[in-house]
Amino acid sequence: MTAAAVRNTSARIPTPRAAGDDRPAPRAASIPPAVAYQRVLHQLVRRELRLVADLATWAPADDAERIAALTAHSGLITHVLLHHHATEREAIWPALLRSLPPDRQAEARAAVDAWTAGCARTDHMLRDVSTAARQWAVALTPSARDAFAMACLDVADVVDARTADEERSFLPLLGAHLGADDWAAIARSSRCTLPARDQLLVLGLALEDACAGDRARVLEGLPRSARWAWRFGGERHYRATVVRLRGEPPAR
Repeated sequence: MTAAAVRNTSARIPTPRAAGDDRPAPRAASIPPAVAYQRVLHQLVRRELRLVADLATWAPADDAERIAALTAHSGLITHVLLHHHATEREAIWPALLRSLPPDRQAEARAAVDAWTAGCARTDHMLRDVSTAARQWAVALTPSARDAFAMACLDVADVVDARTADEERSFLPLLGAHLGADDWAAIARSSRCTLPARDQLLVLGLALEDACAGDRARVLEGLPRSARWAWRFGGERHYRATVVRLRGEPPAR
């Protein structure tokens, strides 16, 4: 499948799906923060990986400025997903296994082992995207652009399937067995190495597609300084970045 074939599937530059507020928002207490975090992160990376693939097919192959914008965004999403996988591997799943009753341990451990193997393959594909991005920036050719678009689309397909399976298999266990104190400890220990402006951009991308309940949980879980930074400049930076990338404002 070539990037030209991808281009013919829509008549205009695609936009993200509508925000989730048209669905009834669950009660805030009904969804644990760990589950909300997983769900919001998953929908962010699913949307943005596919969007970058679609936008790349519309990009002039030799436009250095446009290439820089698209490949920088794919690099940001790659960083977010690699960090998310590391947090799951090193903190979330071990905490979940410790919290399960003995009769659930063996089955859950086998599922985590399978997840770890699959996740390693996904991480390798994400690094292939980074390689394709560098090659496009150097080559400035249609074939390099198409290779980048297809690398993004390939990993988007895999991430769609893997996150859907994770939400079916692991999120109910997280909601039922991972204690609030365990999650708070994980959240405190998970340090993001992105610059502050990129963190605010990721926050905006996470809020964009979230339902009202998840938006409230995400914002309430932030330090007061982060909420202040989002209100007084972060949201404006996020919207301006989205307009430059997509050619139109975000869905909300």
